Amino acid sequence: MAAPSMKERQACWGARDEYWKCLDENTEDASQCKKLRSSFESSCPQQWIKYFDKRRDYLKFKEKFEAGQFQPSKTTAKS
Repeated sequence: MAAPSMKERQACWGARDEYWKCLDENTEDASQCKKLRSSFESSCPQQWIKYFDKRRDYLKFKEKFEAGQFQPSKTTAKS
């Protein structure tokens, strides 16, 4: 696979940012972001999509943890 050009990278990052913004605004109903998810998937290489999805999960976890809102699961607390 060839490396994406600067325009392709910018399109990918823009689509990612729009999708993430939609998810932040619609925390209760992520289904409203389906079109933006499709745009994100069509604009980015598959490996990048996996990375960005994991990155978002990590950043949301870190945000909750730093705010003191993280609650370990019952199975985690026992180990």
